[in-house]
Amino acid sequence: MVDTTEKMKISELLSKSAYALDERKLEMLGECFSEDAVFSLRIAEGDLVGPFTGHGEIMKLMKDSMDTQTDKRRHVCSNVFFEKVDSEHASVLSYLSLFATENGEIKLLTTGLYQDEVVKIDDQWKLKKRHLDLELPY
Repeated sequence: MVDTTEKMKISELLSKSAYALDERKLEMLGECFSEDAVFSLRIAEGDLVGPFTGHGEIMKLMKDSMDTQTDKRRHVCSNVFFEKVDSEHASVLSYLSLFATENGEIKLLTTGLYQDEVVKIDDQWKLKKRHLDLELPY
C-alpha cells in the first residue's frame, strides 16, 4: 500500500501540468513529462490523434497549441481516481473540464477523461503515458 503522501504528489503533478499549460509555462510543463513520454487524444469518439512520442514531440504539440489560442484557458482536473499505484508506478484517471475566457465571456469548451500512467524518476513523479478522451470538439 502506498501512503497518501505519494498520492498527493501524483495529484499535484496533474494540477501542475494543467496550471503550466494554462499559464503557458513551457519549462514547468516540460518538467511534468518523462523523456520517453507518450501522449494521444481522441475527440468525440473520432480518430486517434497521435501518439506523440518523446518529450520533444509532446512539447512541440503543446507550444503549437498555445500559439494558436486567442483565449485564456483553464484545464480543471477533478475526480482523481487511482486504478493502481505502487512505490514507482501509478495508473490514474481524472476528469477534465476545459473553460475559456475571451471577450469578457467564460465558456465551457469541452469535458473529457485523462488516462495517465505516471512513474517515479529520481524521486519525482512524471507523466509517462497520457491519453485524453474529449467529449466534444472545440
